[in-house]
Amino acid sequence: MLKLTGLTHVYANGTKALDNATLDIPKGMFGLLGPNGAGKSTLMRCIATLQTPSAGSIQFGDIDVLKAPERLRATLGYLPQDFGVYPRVSAYELLDHLAVLKGIAHAGERRDTVEPLLAQVNLWDVRKKAVAGYSGGMRQRFGVAQALIGKPQLIIVDEPTAGLDPEERNRFNNLLAEIGESVVVILSTHIVDDVADLCPRMAVISAGRIVQTGAPQDLTLTLKGRVWRRTIESSQLAGYQQDLTVISNRLRGGQTVIHVLADQLPAAGFEPVEGGLEDFYFATLAQSRRATAPQA
Repeated sequence: MLKLTGLTHVYANGTKALDNATLDIPKGMFGLLGPNGAGKSTLMRCIATLQTPSAGSIQFGDIDVLKAPERLRATLGYLPQDFGVYPRVSAYELLDHLAVLKGIAHAGERRDTVEPLLAQVNLWDVRKKAVAGYSGGMRQRFGVAQALIGKPQLIIVDEPTAGLDPEERNRFNNLLAEIGESVVVILSTHIVDDVADLCPRMAVISAGRIVQTGAPQDLTLTLKGRVWRRTIESSQLAGYQQDLTVISNRLRGGQTVIHVLADQLPAAGFEPVEGGLEDFYFATLAQSRRATAPQA
């Protein structure tokens, strides 16, 4: 169990990236869902001991992370949003080097670590190729392999599928699901489908605050009978946004389709629609933004 209590972080320029974030994260896949700039990466960096929060505590099992960060690092796997590689080093050589840095000194033990990992992430056939020449998806799978060195009990992956094509994203998500069966895996993302597909529990973060937690299915049920859909002209959008709680809008076939949150039929021409996790996410963000907006 990873336990975050009252986590707050204020940068030197006065930006409050985290605001009293409190979470209990059990074993398995856990989704942290939020828009860009919501504080996801700051939270991940604090958990990964890459920066110290201004206030609060982080506990992983019997480890007080802020007091003994080296103990957490010994059991941590981390795949950041962006990571660099040596330009002319093969995947096998780089993974072997990273295993040395992780404290696996014996060559035979490193071989027994590196080879199964390359096979697990489906990179064995390209193990002699330079990682710098990998596609985006292959590089992300290599990132998972390096995060798994030393059999960590806590794994953090930050925006892992951003920019991947659908096939590679599916392959990557299957890999994460396999890994998440026995350890704590935190998936930080703004892609709703990744959380819906992978995570039995999740949280929504907005403006540095944890605003919702629970199982995706349970959270989605809170919208039952409250989501309505209508196709409109794009010129009408501003008017609907002013009069109703429009939680999403998108173009389909050249027309604008809006989803509105309301306890009863909001206006003529709307039809009920079964709300999904994306509707819940957008509704939560809309509510959070209204709550923090300055009063006129």
